[in-house]
Amino acid sequence: MKVRKIGNSLGVILPRDILNTLGVEEGDTVDIVQTEDGRIELAVVDREADDLMSMAEEIMAENRAVLRAIAK
Repeated sequence: MKVRKIGNSLGVILPRDILNTLGVEEGDTVDIVQTEDGRIELAVVDREADDLMSMAEEIMAENRAVLRAIAK
């Protein structure tokens, strides 16, 4: 697999069969982790959990002052 320029970044294009196996579609989120032995692991982020996390982050940002007051 070749590293290619994508916009201002570098990246790799995953073959369609791997994307299909992972169940990944355009716009999905994946986590990339380097293991202790130097390998790279790619994991699909649970879409529902990702959506819930985004909603929680938005609510916390909108209510930061209230949450700080409650924490005291």
